[in-house]
Amino acid sequence: MTRWTANQLPSMTGTTVVITGATGGIGLITARELARAGATVVVAARDLAKARRAVANMPGNFVIHQLDVADLDSVRAFADSYTGPIDILINNAGVMDIPQSRTAQGLDLQTATNYFGPFLLTNLLLPRLTDRVITVGSQLHRFGRLRLTDLNWQTTKYNGLSVYESSKLAVVLFSLELQRRLTESGSPVRSMVAHPGIARTALVSHSPLGFINRFPLFVQDAEMGALPLLYAASQDVPGNAYVGPGGLFSFTGYPKVRKPSRAARNPATARALWQATTGLTHL
Repeated sequence: MTRWTANQLPSMTGTTVVITGATGGIGLITARELARAGATVVVAARDLAKARRAVANMPGNFVIHQLDVADLDSVRAFADSYTGPIDILINNAGVMDIPQSRTAQGLDLQTATNYFGPFLLTNLLLPRLTDRVITVGSQLHRFGRLRLTDLNWQTTKYNGLSVYESSKLAVVLFSLELQRRLTESGSPVRSMVAHPGIARTALVSHSPLGFINRFPLFVQDAEMGALPLLYAASQDVPGNAYVGPGGLFSFTGYPKVRKPSRAARNPATARALWQATTGLTHL
């Protein structure tokens, strides 16, 4: 396995990266390393004070902006207020297996954070993007089941883990359809998915799956978990690439371009999902 690490990041000077969910975990590490490589990193965060504390002692150029990715009004406000350049967008913010809750727009909170918000944010920023969109996925997308008539979990019985798996399947299908549209329009922008494998972060703090952190054979630290994001942000990988750890089951290891599930590569499902999401987000 090629052991690509953050030390192999090229110079990112002159590159502006917008990243969500970068106040901790793999998002903060990704922001730190991109800034170290010379990028201007726009930390789009719900808690501005927390974001300032997170990057306070890090070298590099950070810009803090208000954004709650689960709140579609906040997403629109960010897209209107941030007028600077954007080369790379990293949709990293996410929650996992949380109790059922609704956003101000009546959307399922977990799906809004992991999928609806990134979908809207990407589309609103797309006219200004010059290089690539990276949305953070999960190997658990392989267990996801989409109900296109009930993406918002209004009639289907809520199960936190099932909602997470479905939202991550939606993320991969979103990348597929977005890349198709970009290619069709002749745009040079690329869409891709990166996932951290099983990384030891606070993401699983709400989930019974947190027990897996006690098994080091299947878990890697957050520094390793951030490598697929950094690889996707800096290397010449193709549109709709699925970047994750290269080890067994893609749980751990150094970055490698792999394949998502067969369900996540269905273009008809991807198009139908796009249409359904457009209605829910009032794009």
